[in-house]
Amino acid sequence: MGKLTGITVVDLTQFLPGPMMTVMMADQGAEVIKVEPAAGDPAREQAPFDTYGPAGEGAEHSVWFANLNRGKTSVVLDLKSDEGTAALRDLIARADVFVEGFRPGVMARLGFDYDSVKALKPDIVYCSISAFGQHGALAHHPAHDMAVQALAGFLAVNDGPDGTPVVPGAPSADMAAGLTALSAVLMALVGRERTGEGAYIDCAMFDSLLPWCVHTAGSAIAGGPSPKSASQRSLGGAAFYQVYKTSDGQHVALGGRELKFAKNLLTALGREDLLPLAEAPAGEQGELIAFLRATFATKTRDEWVQWFADKDVAFAPVLDFREALDEPHIAERGLWVAGEGGGRHIAPAIRFVGEDWAPGDVPPLVKRPA
Repeated sequence: MGKLTGITVVDLTQFLPGPMMTVMMADQGAEVIKVEPAAGDPAREQAPFDTYGPAGEGAEHSVWFANLNRGKTSVVLDLKSDEGTAALRDLIARADVFVEGFRPGVMARLGFDYDSVKALKPDIVYCSISAFGQHGALAHHPAHDMAVQALAGFLAVNDGPDGTPVVPGAPSADMAAGLTALSAVLMALVGRERTGEGAYIDCAMFDSLLPWCVHTAGSAIAGGPSPKSASQRSLGGAAFYQVYKTSDGQHVALGGRELKFAKNLLTALGREDLLPLAEAPAGEQGELIAFLRATFATKTRDEWVQWFADKDVAFAPVLDFREALDEPHIAERGLWVAGEGGGRHIAPAIRFVGEDWAPGDVPPLVKRPA
């Protein structure tokens, strides 16, 4: 029995932000009905694959698809056919939440925009997830995560030493949209309990990402110039929020600018004289960065891990995903879970103390009407 048991979600989303949002609901007991085209969600075909399902009876599924769609059911509907639209109307009639991720205008052409769905289910919570929202100059501009990051200013500060933007390692716009959509839907469900009224949520990836720049883009928000990475405290201008190369070609990170951490490290290294530089404005810590760069180059990454073991400093080795998933912390927290058939899942971040969680089945592509 999960926190969302009894809630029914009709999910017309694909790829990442929408499926991530609805799998978080499925993980908490919601009935999520995934409506797919005949070809299925494109994530189904994204390698690599693993075996998911009961031991001895499992099937090969994309790891991406399995982790974002476990615990759901799937149905193929042709929404351009009378049979398909009738089946979707039947699903809506018993739904609490309707989620779609098409470009603005598509749902209206199909006859399932908010007003049409509300006519079928007056208290529906309807959520549209798109790149730039349902209106505005960019509403119809095609984009996935990186293009949204580029237009929101984030990619400009995801840059290398020469100032050239690089491909980001995390799909921040997708992440922000999935979490924002989930929060908005849950707020709307709570509000419906009080008022009996549903809601329409216009969730844009761009809008969802933008508020997360407040700690770095303050000067621009205030009407001034855009921050530059080399002179910004969280983007590379500070010695104690920085990545350093080790003697074996690996890397370590200092991830805390508090003066206590600087004092602890510089004292241990016998260079308390450099402590004033740790208090200098970002962009004016070059001498300290150069010293730490030369220092970290004298030992291997693993030697530094051992050296820092008894130091109270915000330090971490830079691990790849294989190393990270094999860390004891992952096992201790139960964050990497094998299903019955052996396929691996990343556990949901939302888990409640005292309650067990196990991954739900991965839905097959059911090629029939609802």
